[in-house]
Amino acid sequence: MKKNILLFLLTAFSLAGYAQNKKQNTMESKIQTIEDKMAIKQVVDIFSNLADSKEINKQVLLFTEDGVVESYANGKQTSSLKGRQQLEQAFSGFLSNFHTVYHQNGQQTIDELTHNTAKATSYCRVILVGKQDGKEMKTTMYTIYKDEFAKQNGQWLIKHRTSNFIRTETEEVK
Repeated sequence: MKKNILLFLLTAFSLAGYAQNKKQNTMESKIQTIEDKMAIKQVVDIFSNLADSKEINKQVLLFTEDGVVESYANGKQTSSLKGRQQLEQAFSGFLSNFHTVYHQNGQQTIDELTHNTAKATSYCRVILVGKQDGKEMKTTMYTIYKDEFAKQNGQWLIKHRTSNFIRTETEEVK
């Protein structure tokens, strides 16, 4: 009888310890998922902030060394860039046309997430103000980003971005 009670107690304590460890692993996994999702959102937001302040040299560091950006307007590809050097040249050249750059990021969904890769969809409205043909013009672009991320050395980076410019509006600023 004592052996049965002892066996029962050992089994009960073992099961309780297993359940606690399983709960802890699940909790740690959930916390890591939340941290990763927040870090991915942060990359997208910092990308926009650095574009607004025209700190392109910092902005391109949010991409992997071989990062790719493909841009589409009206369903047609307008550019394809690869590597930080091409990204920096293109982004700098484009933004040099505007004295005011303003990104408003909206909703973001993480479509896939593993421990070192992710896919996300983000919505953004980009407002650009600059001189065109001697007039002060405001261009507003409504954009959907489809991003693929890679986690390298503990940091999430954009590996491939597809920028889909859904609609563009231009008006004179008076």
